[in-house]
Amino acid sequence: MKQKTFLSWAFCSRLMYGTFFVFTAIMSTVGQAVKTNSTSDVITSINRERIKLNEGWRFMRYGAEPDKLLYDIRPPIQEANDSKVADSKPTEAIKLEAGDGVLKKWILPTANDFIKNPSQKHIRPAGEPGADFSFVKENFADNTWEQITLPHDWAIKGPFYDGDKPEVGGGMGRLPSHGVAWYRKKITIPATDQGKIIYLGIDGAMSYAMVWLNGHLVGGWPYGYNSFRLNLTPYVNVGGVNQIAIRVDNPNHSARWYPGGGIYRNVWLTKVSPVHVAQWGTFITTPNVSVTEATIHVSVQIQNKAKTDQTVDVKTEIYVLTDIATRTQKPVGIFPAEKITIKAGESGVNERQLILKNPKRWGPYPSQKPNLYIARTQLLKNGKLIDEYDTQFGIRKIEFNPIKGLLVNGQSVRIQGVNQHHDLWALGAAFNIRAAERQLELLRELGCNAIRMAHNPPAPELLDLTDRMGFLVIDEIFDSWERKKTPHDFHLIFPDWHEPDTRAFIRRDRNHPSIMAWSFGNEVGEQYTDTAGAAIAQKLHDIVHEEDPTRPASASENYAKPDMPFSKVMDFMSLNYQGEGIRDAPAYAHLKGIRTSPLYPAFQKAFPDKMIVSSETASALSTRGSYLFPVSTDNSAPVGNSTGGNPETKEVSAYELYTAAFGASADKVFASQDRHPYVAGEFVWTGWDYLGEPTPYYTARSSYSGIIDLAGFKKDRFYLYQSRWRPELPIAHIVPHWNWPNRVGEITPVHVFTSGDEAELFLNGQSLGRKKKNEFEYRLRWDDVNYQPGELKVVAYKKGGKWAEEIVRTTDKAAKLLASVDHTKIKADGEDLAFITVKITDKNGRMIPDANNRVSFRLQGPGEIVATDNGDPANLVSFASHERQAYHGMVLVIIRAKKGTGGRLSLTAKADGLAPTQLEVYSESLCLTCTRKFL
Repeated sequence: MKQKTFLSWAFCSRLMYGTFFVFTAIMSTVGQAVKTNSTSDVITSINRERIKLNEGWRFMRYGAEPDKLLYDIRPPIQEANDSKVADSKPTEAIKLEAGDGVLKKWILPTANDFIKNPSQKHIRPAGEPGADFSFVKENFADNTWEQITLPHDWAIKGPFYDGDKPEVGGGMGRLPSHGVAWYRKKITIPATDQGKIIYLGIDGAMSYAMVWLNGHLVGGWPYGYNSFRLNLTPYVNVGGVNQIAIRVDNPNHSARWYPGGGIYRNVWLTKVSPVHVAQWGTFITTPNVSVTEATIHVSVQIQNKAKTDQTVDVKTEIYVLTDIATRTQKPVGIFPAEKITIKAGESGVNERQLILKNPKRWGPYPSQKPNLYIARTQLLKNGKLIDEYDTQFGIRKIEFNPIKGLLVNGQSVRIQGVNQHHDLWALGAAFNIRAAERQLELLRELGCNAIRMAHNPPAPELLDLTDRMGFLVIDEIFDSWERKKTPHDFHLIFPDWHEPDTRAFIRRDRNHPSIMAWSFGNEVGEQYTDTAGAAIAQKLHDIVHEEDPTRPASASENYAKPDMPFSKVMDFMSLNYQGEGIRDAPAYAHLKGIRTSPLYPAFQKAFPDKMIVSSETASALSTRGSYLFPVSTDNSAPVGNSTGGNPETKEVSAYELYTAAFGASADKVFASQDRHPYVAGEFVWTGWDYLGEPTPYYTARSSYSGIIDLAGFKKDRFYLYQSRWRPELPIAHIVPHWNWPNRVGEITPVHVFTSGDEAELFLNGQSLGRKKKNEFEYRLRWDDVNYQPGELKVVAYKKGGKWAEEIVRTTDKAAKLLASVDHTKIKADGEDLAFITVKITDKNGRMIPDANNRVSFRLQGPGEIVATDNGDPANLVSFASHERQAYHGMVLVIIRAKKGTGGRLSLTAKADGLAPTQLEVYSESLCLTCTRKFL
């Protein structure tokens, strides 16, 4: 085997340019077995088979006292205030000693492949814990348990907990995500699999997953967001039926947002030859990239599970990926077969590189094209193919420049990013490709080009989407380290699991070209502990670079200052709110908490060789369609009971001026970034509303911070960001609506969001003046408008010419329902979804912006209503309900087709006193027109 030096982990990809350092990260996507379409149920090749095990599971969640099969003991709940301000200081952990009856010692060996020091690896104790428990036995009668299909979130249908002292509070979404549950499934392993290695892969289980096969405890993984794999081979009954039993335990008070409950991502069965490409065993980098050529370096880790040493040939071919699941017929690059000998029970690495002429480079949409490649690696023994493994990757060059910001393939790219939590609104935590794709589609329309995964590893399919659609990504793993934010969060397992969790996270995701950087922490309490906290940060930083030396790594800072040791560890400065200042404006003077003046200049002075990006900005709050009076004259103000918020209705004004206590309006953020052009850009908190963390009203269910609400409806803030992020798009958007029968003659401010530079406002044909944006102004305000019903019109101008206009009219009374759908054709695969919006309108088809009629839904045909929603954070009606009150004139219904059953799906929506509406969607077993392509 040839051993070639590529990049040492010690940050050798940091290159000197002039008087400062530029971090260059040039990379690739995830290893998949053979077929590139990761949604396929069965992916096969010679001696490698990957089967999706999502159907036919039995599920049971304890209603009372669970069993005693504990991973470890947990501290008692001494304080459970889930409504404390998000930037509150984390606290020291409670010290505990593990009990004798826990299963931790049997689970820890699962981590061994991700522990570097052999002396720190875990030895499995003797014994078979849980073997006599009925749920793990093959003959247990589980026919009374619920039959479900994965991915599965047991909590999302509710009911919501109500009241001031709920069992699960607003921070975790008021849904029953806590508790202990079991999943059981029988699988048949045919006699033809004799001699193969058989793995069970779980992309995500929330949390403390422990797996038994045929009564044997195989292993598990505590962290609910990481993917993991278990070797079933020692316990498999080849040629017979095998019983899988999985226990998950999701503690209450374990998160600051909605975690979901259960096995909420895909589960896979993989069968391979004893000598095979290891789990996430390929690492493809492109250390040199230009228009004319690219160096492709391929590292392949090969595992030998045989009882004797093995010699195999390793061959890799490079193909262009032409769409989601198709590659070119002929390879564009070939690594000829090369021998490697691997000792029994060990693994070896084969590394090589080649020059590819005229590469199709990956780059972010819309300025560049997200081109992708496939590397097909084959293992041959005595000329016979024994394993085949595909890795999707991209060729691109990324530079973190402290002055120019982010450069992709030499082109400056302004980061226009958002933070996204992992839930899919009314669908909960259960991952669905189409739902995730819909989120990204709307964010693309917004002008967003980057996603920060807050604050945990995402589903692997989400990164497949960001690769295909051309989004840049900061991939993040931890929200806490040793110090706790909630009583039962990750700090309980950090000492044992921080290394394996970090290594597994990097290995799974490091081939994705969309990932531009790693984040190994978010607002962790160790910011406060001086050198001790910095030492932990350094440890995690070094682990990241041992696994991937090509990308920069950082942890977001909302407290650490430029002169603190914590900041010095970071490869780039990842700032939460500190750039625009925290509680520093006059409107925030009365608030307690962190108080920070704008710190971009201080960080730039202290770290002139490091790029600065705002990893969280804004935390602005609003509810779609809600306008409260009076309106603040400041350009940024905290929500209060009499300023911007209504604690009775739990609404926040949609004038888009109001924020969390530590936050800032979009206007204030834009101004701060424009005053400091060396800042590479921002990640807004947040792109979409998410379940849990309902600041400022913790009796609600979901957040207020999204640019898009929980139902996927655009807030007014959407057009404020779109005006900035897509300046070439003619936009003129009026705030508020013009239905105010109780405000005739009263001051009703009108604000305009436009990509133009000036605008003129008209009320019933009379001009209210033409205004021009001044420097560091991002909206136009007419704060002295006296309300009169009729027509409000704005005409926007750009460089003196007419640019865009919008008209808002006082509507007639509600008369009918109107429905629209995102796609009229969907696949009958049991996974594809149609999102139907129903609006309450007047006789002319104009939406009634203050309508709240109750709408009921009925679906005919081979499909089902999955969920409904209206975007109201305070609405505690179950998402599973087929009846829902409209919120400011709109309501959403989500449908899907039954698997394998094509036909017409007809949705009828009705409301008392209104003309009903009907809409048809067609499901097809092989719906070629349904595939959304982005290449």
